[in-house]
Amino acid sequence: MLDATDADGLTVGQVSTRLGVTVRALHHWDEIGLARPSLRTAAGYRLYTAGDLERLHRIVVYRELGLGLDRIRVVLDDSTADVPGALRAQRKQVAERIDRLQQLGAGLDRMIDAHEHGLLLTVEQQASIFGPQWNPDWPAQARQRHGETTQWLQYAERSASRGPEEWQAVADAMTGLERDLGEAMDAGVTPGSPEANHLVERHREVFASYFPLTRQMQVCLGRMFEADPGFAAHYDGIRAGLATWFRRIIDADARAHGIDPDIATWQ
Repeated sequence: MLDATDADGLTVGQVSTRLGVTVRALHHWDEIGLARPSLRTAAGYRLYTAGDLERLHRIVVYRELGLGLDRIRVVLDDSTADVPGALRAQRKQVAERIDRLQQLGAGLDRMIDAHEHGLLLTVEQQASIFGPQWNPDWPAQARQRHGETTQWLQYAERSASRGPEEWQAVADAMTGLERDLGEAMDAGVTPGSPEANHLVERHREVFASYFPLTRQMQVCLGRMFEADPGFAAHYDGIRAGLATWFRRIIDADARAHGIDPDIATWQ
């Protein structure tokens, strides 16, 4: 409210400071006729009276509650306006917004956990989905080795949106592919054949459940599958010699696409 020293009204700058609103907002409200200063100085400067200040204070309150300027005008100027009804409607919108923000917060928590831990599954869920040979320490080890790479970020983004059912589908797809790899090798499928190339393409598609896999990156994986004792034991446990055969069909497919497997890099 105006005090004794404000008897001649307050300037736009003074009102801006007192109410914590910008001069630009006050000018806009004046232009649209929502809150016009009642007085002018001889030089044409706007001056707000005590009544003007009271109206501005109510505008600020309703703005903080989230009402739009058109709705505020109705509340202030229409004596028949259902003010409680308008506030109830606004409260409903606020509640809906809070719910959306809570869901966003939960999503952010999952994304943070996925970036830090990889899998958002309990140890029991991991064993049930990936089998008894699965080591629950592997995600943490992968995070330590690859946590700053683009591929880890892509993996975490996928992991954040997955629950046990989705991971089970991924595991089932990989198990099915590995079974078909073993059967193809038994059937004498040769590297570079359409059947072999189709399996290589399927591998990239299934592996994309973790992160997008280029052909050059796939070549690097093929080398690892053959050279790493853990991976070699896994594939050779499906079929003796499968690790080497798998690397060979990956290399042949890469050559068909103009990639030299001997110099392929992770890119």
